[in-house]
Amino acid sequence: MTASTGPLHGRTVLVTGGSRGIGAAIVRAAHRDGATVVLHYGSAAGAAQAIVAEVGDRIHLVRGDLSDPTGPDAIWSAALEAAGRVDVLVNNAGAWIASPIDEPINGEPDWGAGWQRNLMLNLTAPADLCRLAIQHFRSIGGGIIVNVTSRSAHRGDDADHLAYGAAKGGLLALTKGIARGYAKDNVLAYAVAPGWVGTDIAAGELDLAMIAALPLREVTPPQDVAEMIVFLASGRSRHATGATIDITGADYVR
Repeated sequence: MTASTGPLHGRTVLVTGGSRGIGAAIVRAAHRDGATVVLHYGSAAGAAQAIVAEVGDRIHLVRGDLSDPTGPDAIWSAALEAAGRVDVLVNNAGAWIASPIDEPINGEPDWGAGWQRNLMLNLTAPADLCRLAIQHFRSIGGGIIVNVTSRSAHRGDDADHLAYGAAKGGLLALTKGIARGYAKDNVLAYAVAPGWVGTDIAAGELDLAMIAALPLREVTPPQDVAEMIVFLASGRSRHATGATIDITGADYVR
C-alpha cells in the first residue's frame, strides 16, 4: 500500500496527544494509510520531532496546552493554518489523574483539583475541539470524529479516580450525541474504549500477576487501538456512527 492508494489518501487527520503511546501509534498508522497528519503535542517536543524524522513528509506539528481554556481554539487554528483543512479529528489526549476523597496520594491533586483537571483534559477540551470540528466539517461537506474514551466510561474507575471515569463517561455520551445530531451533515462520530494499553501509565501500574490474569495474558498493544481508529477514520463503516468499540482483550465485556 502506498500513500497514493491508502484508504486515508487525501485526508488530513488531527491527532491530539500524538507524540507518545496510543497517539504516536495513531499518527504512524494514519500516515501509513496515506493521510496528511497534524500531530498535536503538549510538552514532548523531542518525541514529536522524532516521529517527524521517522515518517518524513505529510506531517505537521502543532504545540498546545489542553489544560488552558484557550488551548483547543489555538490548536485548531494552528492545524488549519498548517494543513488548510481537517477531515478527521482524533481526540486521543487525556490524563489519568487521581481525585482522592481523603488525603492527596503521592503528590496528586486533591478532590477538587483532581475533578477540575480531569474534566478539563478528558472532557471539556475534547468537547471544544469537537465543536470546532463540527463547524468546520459542515463547511467542507462532512468529516469524522473519533474520541478515545475508556472502559472506565462504562464501568467507572477505582475509588481514587472517580473523576476520570466520570469525565470519560461524559465524553462517551458526547460522542453519541454528536453522531445523532450531525449525521444529517455527514459528520460521523465514533468512540473507542480501551482497557489497559501498553503505555507508560500501564507500565507503572501493572505487575506480572495482573497481566497474567488478563484473558489474552498480555496488555493491549497501542497498535491495536490505532488500527481500529484509522479504520473508523477511513469512512468505510459509515453506519457504525455513534458506536463504541471496546478494545480490552476481553478484560471487560459488555
